[in-house]
Amino acid sequence: MKKPARVLTIAGSAAGGSAGIQADLKTFQELDVYGMSVITAIVAKHPVTRKNIHLQTVEAIEAQFATARKQVGVDAVKTGMLFSKDIIQRTAHLIRETSLQHVIVDPVMVGKMGSILLDDDAIEVLKQELIPQATIITPNLHEASILLDNRPLTTIEDLKQATIDLYSLGSQYVLIKGGRNLNGPAVDVLFNGKTVTLLEAPKIDTRNTSGAGCTYSAAIAAYVAKGKTLIQAVELAKDFVTTAISYGFSYTDIVGPTYHAARRKFGSEHAIKIDNEE
Repeated sequence: MKKPARVLTIAGSAAGGSAGIQADLKTFQELDVYGMSVITAIVAKHPVTRKNIHLQTVEAIEAQFATARKQVGVDAVKTGMLFSKDIIQRTAHLIRETSLQHVIVDPVMVGKMGSILLDDDAIEVLKQELIPQATIITPNLHEASILLDNRPLTTIEDLKQATIDLYSLGSQYVLIKGGRNLNGPAVDVLFNGKTVTLLEAPKIDTRNTSGAGCTYSAAIAAYVAKGKTLIQAVELAKDFVTTAISYGFSYTDIVGPTYHAARRKFGSEHAIKIDNEE
């Protein structure tokens, strides 16, 4: 048997199962890669203290990373919620010293239900130490705005310019996920330093999108680990997450998860339109 490619996610654990480590590992399983995890924090609201973010120590993060790297090996790494300045600095150091080839950075800042998932003083460290090591960064529209000093982003033209400006932070590619926040179809914008590429899919009328961003970036990591080019990985990942969103559901009256098994069970229904602009 050919062994599957190995993908490591460094992110927060979402107790509800819809986002973070849980969404990443579900994505890896569906895309036939071997998933591993470094848990940076546990995201779960304590019923008494109301505390929402329970950070892991830097030592615990280092131990998890070393275990995955030495016992298994890593073909691609994806970072999600890192939350604090110290965790970002240590994560950046660990990635730097191991010279990983494929580094997907999802700069998670705010959860679907409004949870703040990144300290204010961590943003500059993210820009200076982690993003320059990234093969690709995958902010959504709101995260891109924050990275650009809260610049308003309301149109496709805004997103095109934003990808160009974020590219100056040092990653090889920038993908801004416009999604449901723009009028018209769900359009994402990719820039590689030369070409702006628009990836368009039908907009799905649902509120059940928890974990969509995590799933998208995890799918990109899985596909590049399997040998796809970056643009192929982004296109395939957009198809995967669009199908997962289209079958999203909820058990309660709050925002529900995307359905990671949707493509396997129901097939892909969404043609992704690609438009390149020099």
